[in-house]
Amino acid sequence: MMGAHASASLVRPPSSCSLLFIHIVSVLAIIMYIGTPVTGNTETDALLKFKSSLINKEAISNWNPSTTPCSDGEWPGVICEYGKVWGLRLEYLGLGGTIDIDALSQLPEMRTLSVKHNKFKGPIPDIRRLPKLRSVYLSNNNFSGEIPENAFAGMDSLRRVVLANNAFTGKIPSSLPSLPILVELKLDGNQFQGRVPDFKQKDLPNINMANNQLEGPLPARFMKLSPKLFSGNKGLCGAPLQPCNGETAATPNTIQDSSSKRTIIMLVVLFTLVMLASTILLICHAKRKEKLEKLEALASQDANQFIEPYVTSREERPTTRKRSEPGKLDFVRDDRKKFDLSDLLTASAEVLESGNFESSYKVEVFSGELLVVKRFRQMSKVGREEFHDHIRRMGKLRHPNVLSLVACYYRKEEKLLIFDFVDNGNLASHLHGNHTQKNEVFDWPIRLKIIKGVARGLAYLYNELPSLIVPHGYLKSSNVILNYSYEPLLMDYALQPLINPEYIKQLMVAYKSPEYAHLGRVTKKTDVWSLGILILEVLTGKFPTNFLAVGNVKGENLVAWVNDIASDEEKGQDVFDKEMGGTQYSKVEMRKLLKVGFGCCHENLDVRWSIKEAVEKIEEIKETDKEN
Repeated sequence: MMGAHASASLVRPPSSCSLLFIHIVSVLAIIMYIGTPVTGNTETDALLKFKSSLINKEAISNWNPSTTPCSDGEWPGVICEYGKVWGLRLEYLGLGGTIDIDALSQLPEMRTLSVKHNKFKGPIPDIRRLPKLRSVYLSNNNFSGEIPENAFAGMDSLRRVVLANNAFTGKIPSSLPSLPILVELKLDGNQFQGRVPDFKQKDLPNINMANNQLEGPLPARFMKLSPKLFSGNKGLCGAPLQPCNGETAATPNTIQDSSSKRTIIMLVVLFTLVMLASTILLICHAKRKEKLEKLEALASQDANQFIEPYVTSREERPTTRKRSEPGKLDFVRDDRKKFDLSDLLTASAEVLESGNFESSYKVEVFSGELLVVKRFRQMSKVGREEFHDHIRRMGKLRHPNVLSLVACYYRKEEKLLIFDFVDNGNLASHLHGNHTQKNEVFDWPIRLKIIKGVARGLAYLYNELPSLIVPHGYLKSSNVILNYSYEPLLMDYALQPLINPEYIKQLMVAYKSPEYAHLGRVTKKTDVWSLGILILEVLTGKFPTNFLAVGNVKGENLVAWVNDIASDEEKGQDVFDKEMGGTQYSKVEMRKLLKVGFGCCHENLDVRWSIKEAVEKIEEIKETDKEN
């Protein structure tokens, strides 16, 4: 996870003829969809029109009108799949103004809209005009007023509605309980009034209505949920809260009788389903001699309903060891509860990031246990044995500043790597996002702590992966994730041996170094150069020019960026980020770290520091040069 912070090809063999039929139909639909020609620049025009209605649109100034949103180097915040715009993820950017639904309605495949943690005001947008929308995230803004009763009417694809921490008033709209496949609803931190309606969904596992002005008895279906989900509503009563006036809490016998009846019904249904499944499996067994059928995830905001063609040839199967069997995940840690691809496909999930090189999904396989599934597309030339040999090495890495790998999956066309989820964003989002809005303190002590952790993690990779010229190779602020104590963890490390050679130069940060620009090679000091760039970014709050651009970006661009900072320092200008704060004593230490940054990203390899020297100098730096 990582720095400032938001998808995957999940695959499993089908378990029945019914699934086979469904998947074939779905695959044909996808093929027909992909084959549909795209004409004009409708999506570009629509997004630029949407942008024009915003305040602080400079936050997305790199939406280039001369390119298309889903071309190489996709527009930041735009989620693309199969060359189409599927969603927007514009969070922590300080955006305001109007959400132009007229413009967004010109995006026919719009699946997700997320503008969390911004400055939007006024009534809720008319999202009914986005008929394919599956997820809407409007939390932590300044939306207000009553939501019309029919605000969500007819939105049968809508699964997630997150409106928390705004100023909505009035009743909970009656169109919400009628959404057929709603799985997540967060209304907490508003001013909703009246009664909680009786939701019709079969299963609504993720709901929060805390801290509103709701009243009256809760529907019986909520009696087993945590009372925290309804706390802060003085007028609410009934299980799981206090009993309403004139009623008593359900007695154990009543609950037991009701539970017994449900258990009997569930057993009957389960027995019927088992018999039916057994019959289907027997019928399918004879038809499944030569080929295995597999599913693949088709990215959307839900990340639950992915389908793509997948056929495994005999040559792809392992011959020497029983590992990476088709449809099986390979776990590299013994301390984790095992699951399989079918668990991933049915788990609650959310798109974190979607790009040409990788896509990331947050997945909840078991209750309360969150993982990140990372799908890599440009690794098709690495063989199965070579892939697993390298993954075994990665799986042995254990360090408090390195995100540990949990499991992996091999498929010739793409690979899956599965990690634990760390829920405090990445370093880039904290540096360049609108963190002041959420009252975040991101001062000098925190930034020094992060740099020290990054340096320790990088030194560990150097020590444990000595055969790799660049043991990380992809070090940048968005690949440093933070936990809630702001301890950094490195991610997307040691990927170079797995990436197709023709893409390495375009994708990996190491290949934007001056030595590659001048000499056409990387060295053991290249990752140190990336560390230096990261130090300067943290201290100045300035985003490194062209650092994330995809393509043949010359190292001179970043050298010039470093020299500009050095020039300001020599002229006596204060180059430090004002939001970092600090006293005259701490600024002495800041300047020491600035010198470390210059030493790490020196253009001359002979002058540039080694990782050992860099870590030693960083460890010497304190929060202040004045003893308390």
